[in-house]
Amino acid sequence: MSKLHFTTKHVNAASVQRKWYVVDGTNQTVGRVCSKIAAILRGKNRAYFSPHVDCGDFVIVTNAEKVVFTGNKLNYKEYQHVTGYPGGQKIEIAKDLQKRRPEQIVERAVKGMLPKNRLGRKMFKKLFVYVGDQHPHGAQQPVAIKF
Repeated sequence: MSKLHFTTKHVNAASVQRKWYVVDGTNQTVGRVCSKIAAILRGKNRAYFSPHVDCGDFVIVTNAEKVVFTGNKLNYKEYQHVTGYPGGQKIEIAKDLQKRRPEQIVERAVKGMLPKNRLGRKMFKKLFVYVGDQHPHGAQQPVAIKF
């Protein structure tokens, strides 16, 4: 009986070939679409995923103002921000944040699903969220994804 010798190939930053994807946020549930976006940013959709290397792809999210919340979260979900000054805790409900800065809802949801270290911050820089269906990344020839 012969011995078979398999070697595991680990990906490094130089061997990663990144792709560009476009996600339309129209009528998409926030948590469901953001978890799939976070998986693409991490590279978990690739066969050669490695947790210590940024092997993910670029993601463009359009129509961020049209994402939806299930249940009554639009009226009760709170987003908190601390300014750093005494008494500087700011709380805003999802309905007001969606009127003021709708792209921030998707950004904050995806950022919470990424690793909390310098690798996660590097992955987050590959996310581009836009209000409306126009984006300036046409030269990268992004591929549309339907979830």
